[in-house]
Amino acid sequence: MKKPVKAAVFAICLLGAACSAQIRNHGYVPHEDDLAEVVIGVDTRESVAETLGAPSVGGVLENGGFYYVRSQVRTIGPRRPTEINRELVAVTFDSNGTVSNIERFGLEDGQVVVLSRRVTDNGLTNVSFIRQLLGNLGNFDPNALL
Repeated sequence: MKKPVKAAVFAICLLGAACSAQIRNHGYVPHEDDLAEVVIGVDTRESVAETLGAPSVGGVLENGGFYYVRSQVRTIGPRRPTEINRELVAVTFDSNGTVSNIERFGLEDGQVVVLSRRVTDNGLTNVSFIRQLLGNLGNFDPNALL
């Protein structure tokens, strides 16, 4: 084979490898067999943590539930990563600290939540850092150092 043909074949192989899908797994969700070992109304927080492992996320309140979350993200070449699978297992406890419910949710159960930000306006519009710095040079007062 001639050198230009080898280079072209190499470039095509390299391009094909760069555009292949890459799957990343994040988080941990207990297996069904492990969840079957947890008895509702009997097991406590400590026994659940011992059986299933430490939760990915704990409840907001002190007596909140345990949440185990796992997601799969696919990336193809330079495209934005997309989440292809999400699984959440929620273990809730009653006021006595025993398991009251175990639920499993998937990506299809989720809802898009629109977050809003409240930002305080600083009164500066289109003022760069350098302009602010140069604008403050004339405002130096040596008496302020004393």
